[in-house]
Amino acid sequence: MPYHFADRMAHAPESFLGTLFAVSGDLDIISFAGGLPSSALIDTEGIAEAARLVLEEDGSEALQYTTTGGYLPLREYIAKRYRERYGLSATAGEIRIVNGSQQNLDLLAKIFLNPGDGVGLEAPGYLGSIEAFSLYQPTFCPVPLTETGPDPDIFEKTLRDTSCRFFYGIPNFQNPSGTSYSDEARRHVGLFARETETVFYEDDAFGELAFNGRARTPVKKYAQEYGIISGSFSKIVAPGLRCGWIYAPREIISLFDIAKQSADLHSNYLSQKIIHRYLTTTDLDSHLRRVVGVYERNCRLMGDLIDDMFAGELIHTNPEGGMFLWAMLPNGIDARALFEAGIKEQVAIMPGTPFYVGNAGHDAIRLNFSNACEEEISEGMNRLRTAFDRCR
Repeated sequence: MPYHFADRMAHAPESFLGTLFAVSGDLDIISFAGGLPSSALIDTEGIAEAARLVLEEDGSEALQYTTTGGYLPLREYIAKRYRERYGLSATAGEIRIVNGSQQNLDLLAKIFLNPGDGVGLEAPGYLGSIEAFSLYQPTFCPVPLTETGPDPDIFEKTLRDTSCRFFYGIPNFQNPSGTSYSDEARRHVGLFARETETVFYEDDAFGELAFNGRARTPVKKYAQEYGIISGSFSKIVAPGLRCGWIYAPREIISLFDIAKQSADLHSNYLSQKIIHRYLTTTDLDSHLRRVVGVYERNCRLMGDLIDDMFAGELIHTNPEGGMFLWAMLPNGIDARALFEAGIKEQVAIMPGTPFYVGNAGHDAIRLNFSNACEEEISEGMNRLRTAFDRCR
């Protein structure tokens, strides 16, 4: 049919997210490809009790429309945690609730970007951000990610010379690499962002998943009024509730409200009230200790199996939290070919190419260790070894 679509759709990269969710839904495939938290660790009983209490005590209000900003007691809870855990002077007025932190990518791009504007981001970087930002036709300015953070010289040059509207980064247990910024890098990035008056968009979806439980200093601590933090309950409570938030200066929040109201009026109010009831009747820190204990064992097991079974042929990162590790392939093995071979062996990995804005990533794969038990990790790595051999 002769449909006439917006020009921006021609700039949208091929999405790999649909493939990931389809693979994750095939029960015959052991998937290391997606970004799913462990279903077995979701506190279904606690959430069910919270939902029951909300519906029994406040059901008519919880099922009604609400304000664009979100449920005030939930925003106050988030702000208090920022003050107590991270030493940030957050207030509920600087917090807005969104339908999963993925929505922040779209709304912030909508209020900041004109076609051709610069956007800084890590390389490799989160594929969901690349897809979301691409619709607004920016000029991507990738900065190589090292073991301790963005390459400092290239980061400075990018912010100084390209007039980026914002720089998007994941300082804690990055997706896809699993690496984290050092304390020195956090300070440098935040102070330089402030010096150049560049917004640093800090995606902190994984910050609560530190294996040692230590709260790491946010970049916003140094960037101050040029810092934005995006957070999510998907990784620490349940992704199906689709509830996240943005923490930003009030000048940004005022425009964010306009963009959000035009998008969906407000986020799921029932989910917000259920999450708030759950958080105020459950020991979140105790729950998180149990979750990260399992994730740490899974991560170490996967890393040990790579070392044993691939004997130096795969070089991988050693995350200290989060849900992912990154592995570099030897010459002659293409990541997309390994993905295809893996599907035939009923194991799924994520090729590195969607995590770059250019023609890169053919020599790397991302592996998720959170959504498989130890037996599945062991069997999955055996299947991956078979797929690897088929690609030689």
